[in-house]
Amino acid sequence: MAIVKAAGISGPQRGLAEQIFSRAAGAPLVVGNDVRILRDARENYPAWLDAIHQARRSILFENYIIEDDPVGRSFADALEARARDGVRVCVLYDWLGCQGTASSRFWRRLREAGVEVRCFNPFQFDRPLAWLGRNHRKTLTVDGEVGFVSGLCVSHKWVGDPEKQVAPWRDTGLVIRGPAVADLVRAFAQGWATVGTPLDEEACLSARAPEPMGDVALRVVAGVPWSAGLFRVDQLIASLARKRLWLTDAYFVGTAAYVQALRAASHDGVDVRLLVPGSSDIPVLRPLTQAGYRPLLEAGIRVYEWNGTMLHAKTAVADGLWARVGSSNLNPASWLGNSEIDVAVEDVSFAQRMEAMYLEDLEHATQVVLSGRDRRLMRANPHPLPRSQRGAPGRRGSMSRAAAGAMRLGNTVGAAVANHRELGRTESKVVFGAGVVPLAFAGLALWCPQVVAVPAAALSVWAGISLWSRALRLRRQEAATPEAQRPLPEAEVPPRPADVPPALVAEAEARSAPEAERHQP
Repeated sequence: MAIVKAAGISGPQRGLAEQIFSRAAGAPLVVGNDVRILRDARENYPAWLDAIHQARRSILFENYIIEDDPVGRSFADALEARARDGVRVCVLYDWLGCQGTASSRFWRRLREAGVEVRCFNPFQFDRPLAWLGRNHRKTLTVDGEVGFVSGLCVSHKWVGDPEKQVAPWRDTGLVIRGPAVADLVRAFAQGWATVGTPLDEEACLSARAPEPMGDVALRVVAGVPWSAGLFRVDQLIASLARKRLWLTDAYFVGTAAYVQALRAASHDGVDVRLLVPGSSDIPVLRPLTQAGYRPLLEAGIRVYEWNGTMLHAKTAVADGLWARVGSSNLNPASWLGNSEIDVAVEDVSFAQRMEAMYLEDLEHATQVVLSGRDRRLMRANPHPLPRSQRGAPGRRGSMSRAAAGAMRLGNTVGAAVANHRELGRTESKVVFGAGVVPLAFAGLALWCPQVVAVPAAALSVWAGISLWSRALRLRRQEAATPEAQRPLPEAEVPPRPADVPPALVAEAEARSAPEAERHQP
């Protein structure tokens, strides 16, 4: 890979480095692809709809949010039309992401037209915490020949409203043709199988799927909860970058390990930049946002805030050699908790186009700097842009920024309790406010114990019933499984004959040991 070569690794070490990269990502390098950048909804949505209209065999569509609005209904119309024409259409939406965005009537309409619709990980009484793992992927695969990966959901928020001076959300996607599309089909099949009958992958692939369509090499990094594949990739890229590492993220809440990797790269002379959404519309969240900037700025990392309505893109580009686009944010929820999908492209021409787009985005952003003797945070341009240029934030923009603020709040409180990083002065109010909560809870428990005891008892009853329900379900599954399909018990090891000399036993074990084990020190 180009970034490994640029890091000065060659010969046998280069092969080892590429193997390490593949294992860290959990994805092989696939060559022979054609990849094109799609910017914002104005380029993504028309390309998606055009591919759907041209589908002949299969459409595999998954998204975190599908809203019942003019945009969502345009996609529903297109999917229904292809299903009526005999094309297999599979739609996988996330239960939590679509709460309040689309009614049951919207999904029933799709099913009645022949679309196969499944809901990912709905809330279940006997699994009270399972709902925390979400399917945050945004992919569309048509006929196994063309695939789309992006950070865009299906909603009018990404389109904007010029009449109300609401600017569209800034986001980035890709369209892929070539052998790597098969990896997108497999990734969709993995999520599809978690909520029902597995997908016949071969039936969704075209006979032309393995044929090269270009000269771009890439990896499809399909993350599942607790796999941390993309986290390892991000750590490796931060370590391998020699000149530039430019990041765009909607909800940046870096772990201590990742922040330290970025700081180390900056100290080594790497031009590290981070582009994030503008300051929150909720004043109480601004100290949390600033607190995340301080350790980066002190290490020489340049931080920029987007001036528009909402920056929702999740991209990275390193040294003009490597780039990533997808659904994963730089925070623990994406790295560990969600099912995500990203495309890591190893192509000089593509990476250079990503760098050019990044520089264009910086023209619509404001740099955050440390100023004064007390090193306070401030924007390089303290005067905000006029409302007509920024656009109204909109409800979803405020909610999204609020979600990012909540994650930063958890990060700050966790750092105060575990002492895993140094807290800044701007976080003092946040930590003080967090300290009020347990004190108020303790006072309430002393003043009126029933207020605390009743909810605690109810939660305990819920936990106990959910565990019993789960156990009964497992027993029924075991009883329904035929005896022939049950796992066989481990074979017993026959006892060693008493008359065999120990020396012969040791010699036989040495002959049967693998070659690698005999040469181990």
